[in-house]
Amino acid sequence: MAVGATLVVALVLAFLLLPIVALIAYQPIHELVNGFGTRVATDAVLVSLKTNAIAFAIMLALGTPFAYILARARFRGRSLVITAVEVPLVMPPAVAGLGLLVAFGRLGLLGHTLKVLGIDLAFTQAAVVLAILFVASPFYLRGAIASFGALDPTLIDVAGTLGAGPLRRMLRVAVPVAAGGLGAAAAVAFARGIGEFGATILFAGSFQGTTQTLPLAVYSLFDANLDQAISIGVLLIIVSAAILLAAKLLARRWSSSQSTSPSRGDRSIFASS
Repeated sequence: MAVGATLVVALVLAFLLLPIVALIAYQPIHELVNGFGTRVATDAVLVSLKTNAIAFAIMLALGTPFAYILARARFRGRSLVITAVEVPLVMPPAVAGLGLLVAFGRLGLLGHTLKVLGIDLAFTQAAVVLAILFVASPFYLRGAIASFGALDPTLIDVAGTLGAGPLRRMLRVAVPVAAGGLGAAAAVAFARGIGEFGATILFAGSFQGTTQTLPLAVYSLFDANLDQAISIGVLLIIVSAAILLAAKLLARRWSSSQSTSPSRGDRSIFASS
């Protein structure tokens, strides 16, 4: 590698890694690790994992058939539907939270209807789940649509000629063949949900043990206890990095299996890394 290219790579890596290294090196390792076990940290971890797990389950249950339908169907306005799915990706998180609040809050668009039904969403743990779903599910939907769209359609058509209904074709043929791409997309969405901040704080608030996720705990401790905020921040980095690593390993394993797969060569979003 030429000297110039090496310098460019080194500068970019230094810029990207320096903040992470600075966080880890800010305090002695034993103090950093001790911060992982504080009540604020453990509460935030539990809230983050619980709300993300619920959002993840809903995303898979509803998003997978939605993505399959969009990948297979051809109709007027299809591109508009896909664009609508992608809009949350470019929305500022604060705007997303504000939108959720004026849609589902007590004084929001559906507030009166929800109140009549005895449902109060804003500033509850359910609001955290909705915020995560809104900002993270488009990442899964994009990857799932691409994975289903890359399948050889004759596989699904043949299953239909053998008597398999639409649901069976999706669950027994499409999902197993596209599993690698779906898994990688789901991991990215889960990581995005773990790091969600702006929409959550506006729609759900930051109440320890109820709605305070890991990013919100970092924010709430920033002024009061910087060392503790950094400990939780490093913990969040570890969780996110673990999810990212799992996604990469899954994508690599799936890519290596594609040489014997009958699909048209699914390429997950991480296959090139």
